[in-house]
Amino acid sequence: MSRWCIEIVPKEHWDVPSWIDMDKYRTASKAMEANGIQYSTVLSYHKMCRWNSGMFYKHPALADMQYYWRVEPKVRFFCDVDYDVFRYMQDRNKTYGFTINLYDAPETMPGLWPETLKFLEKYPEYVNKNNAMDWLTDNKQRPEHTKKANGYSTCHFWSNFEIGDLSFWRSKEYEDYFNHLDKAGGFFYERWGDAPVHSIGLGLFADKSKIHW
Repeated sequence: MSRWCIEIVPKEHWDVPSWIDMDKYRTASKAMEANGIQYSTVLSYHKMCRWNSGMFYKHPALADMQYYWRVEPKVRFFCDVDYDVFRYMQDRNKTYGFTINLYDAPETMPGLWPETLKFLEKYPEYVNKNNAMDWLTDNKQRPEHTKKANGYSTCHFWSNFEIGDLSFWRSKEYEDYFNHLDKAGGFFYERWGDAPVHSIGLGLFADKSKIHW
């Protein structure tokens, strides 16, 4: 029998952080709207992207959990899931599971990869030896995307469906990375999505052999 539990996101996890300049946000969001960027003026969308990037795994309801499965409203599965996905992840020592890769709009994140490079200059030792840097920086498939995103291919794991090991997001490498991005303000001054942030984090700090499709 299924058991459902309703949890509330803590206010301090959802609110706009104190270092964000709201006048700058409004000016930037209007400029993005004029450029045709979807949801750019919807503050709750920016909050949601930030929360899914670096807050969801801190929720008290997940404190004793190792794995999670993100399921969006109105999702449809086209086959039966007849096995324990969490046991599969554990038995095969997998960090992350996804179903599809997509390219994001480069106009939403011109500063994301430059900020990532600033972070890597400070912490080069954080990069996993078996990383996916070639995938992150590919400029052959969609060179215009890579150019507009200042070096990032914009290809990402579509996080609307993801299964993952929470210990990765809680790692020092990812936490330091998220905190760096958070202070940079791009979740509000641009429209950094959790999917590219998750993907870059995994592509840099996880062993790519532990990412499952």
